[in-house]
Amino acid sequence: MYLWIQAFHIISVITWMAGIFYLPRLFVYHVSATDEISNARFKVMEDKLYRLIMTPSMLIAVGLGVWMLVIAWPALQAGLWIWIKIALVALLVIFHFHCGRMITAFAEDRQLRTERFFRIYNELPVLVLIPVVILAVVKPF
Repeated sequence: MYLWIQAFHIISVITWMAGIFYLPRLFVYHVSATDEISNARFKVMEDKLYRLIMTPSMLIAVGLGVWMLVIAWPALQAGLWIWIKIALVALLVIFHFHCGRMITAFAEDRQLRTERFFRIYNELPVLVLIPVVILAVVKPF
């Protein structure tokens, strides 16, 4: 049973991270849009990606991750790696909800960030994903 949970956890993490990588890229293009048709199109794309793909994927990934933690907690709790991984996943969840706030600002036409900001913002999840994967696979400490 644990392996089935793990498999669906990995699938949901992949779909969540695809959105986490793509949504800020949409922000880069959206903030550069100068016509109303493009502005409206980006609003729809961002909203649907966030509500219909990213958020359900995040909820499933976190839920299955917690389920795996509960099952294996006695063996995991002594490892420092799991605590660091949990903290990094919490940062990804915070990033996710921050993206939601960005979508709201775009929807209300009050997004004041620059294209440069969003280009940098777009790269932040990679800095979290790499150590999360290394911690989960290598379990270094």
